[in-house]
Amino acid sequence: MALLTITATEAIQRLESFDTLIDARSESEYAEDRVPGAVNWPSLTDEQRKLVGTEYKQVSPFAAKKRGAALVARNIAAHIEREVFDKPKDWQPLVYCWRGGKRSGSLALVLDQIGFRVHLLEGGYREYRRAVMADLEHLPQRFRYRVLCGKTGSGKSRLLAALQAQGAQVLDLEGLANHRGSVLGLVPGSPQPTQKQFDSRVWDALRHFDSEREVWVESESKKVGELRVPQALIERMRAAPCVRIELPLPERVQLLMEDYDFFVKDVPAFCERLDALRALRGNEVVNAWQEVARSGRIEDVVRDLLVSHYDPVYLQSMQRNFAGFESAAVIEPEDGSHANWSRVAAGLAGEHAGSSI
Repeated sequence: MALLTITATEAIQRLESFDTLIDARSESEYAEDRVPGAVNWPSLTDEQRKLVGTEYKQVSPFAAKKRGAALVARNIAAHIEREVFDKPKDWQPLVYCWRGGKRSGSLALVLDQIGFRVHLLEGGYREYRRAVMADLEHLPQRFRYRVLCGKTGSGKSRLLAALQAQGAQVLDLEGLANHRGSVLGLVPGSPQPTQKQFDSRVWDALRHFDSEREVWVESESKKVGELRVPQALIERMRAAPCVRIELPLPERVQLLMEDYDFFVKDVPAFCERLDALRALRGNEVVNAWQEVARSGRIEDVVRDLLVSHYDPVYLQSMQRNFAGFESAAVIEPEDGSHANWSRVAAGLAGEHAGSSI
């Protein structure tokens, strides 16, 4: 078989045509970002790369190459024994590393010699990343968006999930960013992805959408936690028609107590997160919130956070940034239960913003 090469632009247009996407980089490179759906078969692990690099500097490049070749050969053999013995003859993988060089080339060559139809990504991950970033400048413009607006705790994320269950096209930026979009939005023990991985996740979600159907999205700011939303996407969102959710304050407090139950169970973590508001609200206010929380009255803190902090900030932001906010269709759910969101989603799915909802 002939070892085939493919450009990054061609590859991202036909990712689904490959049976397996193989990332030959180290574990840490793979963890930072990878082609969506790729599996990690390191030609050199992080520790092995460090070992070879040290030998390159302290002994000689030639000695380091010999060491690296032995390690790569051993790793490729292990990958083949673990992953390839059950593959049929017509299995077609795409292989890449950082720049499409020695690490992926070595693995691709062995697979090619076995008889598989192997494609090698020209320029490796680096060119894939460039192609994705270029695509993100234009891809968001292909779609019509409908933006869900509503004060913090209004159930926007629950409604998005219900819409998705109804078959609607949903771009869940908070889910992709692993963050709930506020100062308290970082889930303890569950870090956000890197910016590169977030970009890949957004790109991967968009490329699977049907441009003939609208895309539902929440009214996010330019950043979700520490991650930046692609500029072309945020511009399209801000120009889109909106649907505004109006949920009574007691229901919003109850919804947040449910969705942020990890803070209810871990008051010290909740108080630590409140520290992030000191610059905006001042020490006296934050100290008071923390004291009330430590007394067990977290619900009171949540209510005050909504009324005195989140609501004013959110309304100012929406009026300033989202063109369709003032003319948005309004829905007023009876409560914030999951069952109720399913009923609301059923009414919204397939309708236009001006319809009866």
